[in-house]
Amino acid sequence: PIAFLASCDDARPMRPPSGPPPIPPKRYKKPKPVDRPRPAQGREGARSSAPPRSPQPTFGAANYRLTVEYEGTRYRGWQKQQNARSVAGELEAALAQAGAEVRELGGAGRTDAGVHAVGQVAHLRLARAIDAEAVRRAANDLLPADIHIRSLVRAPDRFHARHDAVSRSYVYQISRRRSALAKRSVWWVKRPLDLAAMGRAAAVLPGPHDFHLFCERPDEQTSTKVVVERVDLAEEGALILIRLVASHFLWKMVRRVVGALVEVGSGGLTVQEFEELVAGEGSIATAEWTAPPSGLFLEAVLYEGDEPLGPLASIVPVPD
Repeated sequence: PIAFLASCDDARPMRPPSGPPPIPPKRYKKPKPVDRPRPAQGREGARSSAPPRSPQPTFGAANYRLTVEYEGTRYRGWQKQQNARSVAGELEAALAQAGAEVRELGGAGRTDAGVHAVGQVAHLRLARAIDAEAVRRAANDLLPADIHIRSLVRAPDRFHARHDAVSRSYVYQISRRRSALAKRSVWWVKRPLDLAAMGRAAAVLPGPHDFHLFCERPDEQTSTKVVVERVDLAEEGALILIRLVASHFLWKMVRRVVGALVEVGSGGLTVQEFEELVAGEGSIATAEWTAPPSGLFLEAVLYEGDEPLGPLASIVPVPD
């Protein structure tokens, strides 16, 4: 007999199968679920509850606040670089040799090449906790003479040197005479300077201003507005000292403000013209007045609860 597929328009004849009936395929049975402990959810992410583990902070096993001073003449700035010496690079190498497993070293400010610091602050994230004072001493023995770790203390897990900073203070040292000992720490200005005129010009700086005329590559900045909290001028020996305090500063802003103040003091710029520049008006190119990095110091980085700044004083004195 011949069977036909009636459901198809082009049905073809089929012969009945011969031999034993086909073996039906095996059905896949889904395995029964196994009860496992569910991971605990919290600020530090998911962790297994068996076996129990000690809590791990978000950024690593241990976080420290590092305060460092350096003479920046020989370095290409704070930020670590592949083909140049940097302060951060020297610190990381010394800390590693001293027994600290460095995961991250982040500074509060990226000082430029040749700029110095008395109170640069950095967060130091390590793979595990250390004897901070022992590591500080060992690292200082390994560091070059122009870099020194002033303090190394345990910090909260989420402490971030740049993001948590409340304000930063820079001091610029102008010398009225040539100095054999302080050459790397001052800008020797040979022209006579009128400190009173410089003070009148500096008085317009506190408050919110758009400093795009005092900034390198302003188009690359997210914003060129800065709130200057405080400006101090003082004389000490052969030095004229200028301190600027703000929450943050733009690239080369402090050095160009100082250069413009020197122009006022020497008579090349009037106080009114300086005020117009601070207001963002005029077309004077302040880049040519950029003060050299030798006289600039990152004096301090302040955080909630820190002691306020003291009176303005020289960092490297130059007597009359």
